[in-house]
Amino acid sequence: MAIDQSYTLPMEGAQSFWQDKIQMGAGQFAKLADEAKLRAFAVSGIAKGDELNTVFTALQKAIDRGDSFGKFKKECAGIIERRGWTGKRSWRVDNIYRTNIQTAYNVGRYKQLQEEASVFPYWQYDAVNDRRTRPTHLAMDGRVWPADHPVWNTWYPPNGYRCRCSVIGLTKGQVERRKLEVEEEDITNRLIEPIDTTTGNKVAARQMLPDIGFEHNPGKVYWEQFAQVVINRLKTYPEALAAMVEKDLSEVEELQKTVKAQKAAESASKKDTSSGT
Repeated sequence: MAIDQSYTLPMEGAQSFWQDKIQMGAGQFAKLADEAKLRAFAVSGIAKGDELNTVFTALQKAIDRGDSFGKFKKECAGIIERRGWTGKRSWRVDNIYRTNIQTAYNVGRYKQLQEEASVFPYWQYDAVNDRRTRPTHLAMDGRVWPADHPVWNTWYPPNGYRCRCSVIGLTKGQVERRKLEVEEEDITNRLIEPIDTTTGNKVAARQMLPDIGFEHNPGKVYWEQFAQVVINRLKTYPEALAAMVEKDLSEVEELQKTVKAQKAAESASKKDTSSGT
């Protein structure tokens, strides 16, 4: 449906997400739950050290400045040569760049979409729609659901390694003018017969699922974790400072929800204590 992302406009949310990451060895990373991996960074075949830091820093520059894939490869040229990530193995470099940049982009994009939910109450899945687009991702292309629909808990991109999909916010007017169907059913796990993007023919039926390890919403998971960290920190601040910080961060919808839920739970706990129950 859309052209490939150029990553020329780095977002504050994407930068915050990347700066939060902890570098670690691939073995340690592999033991983490998928959600926990959002806060970690590792590269298969590279131990924690100078090489890993070089790749991490090159990706940081790409997020901060919108550096192209070509610039990223130049930053990591020595590592690419030493590791033999050339020729048929050059996909490794593309995978490192695209998967990490696209994840950071979509985490930042999720924050934007949440903040603009009153303006864009509908979200549309947007796949690149070329011969490299996976059949299940292609089957999602152009489909629209309400912004708060459960389908986004599973299908918010990236939905696999090197996935180039994204989400577009739509106003009610845009949906009506374009005569788009707003779906209510969660199609996850539904059996479909996808189209082969090269031949145009139907291929073997399969379940509508993201790639293994990508069956969660990275934006929602990250910002909910972020909100909980802030809540824990607020408890240690003087009352006036805590009030200022909470006000500054109140635009993050997921934080607002978590803060309110935390306060409600604490209030209920105090009432139970005071009543002797």
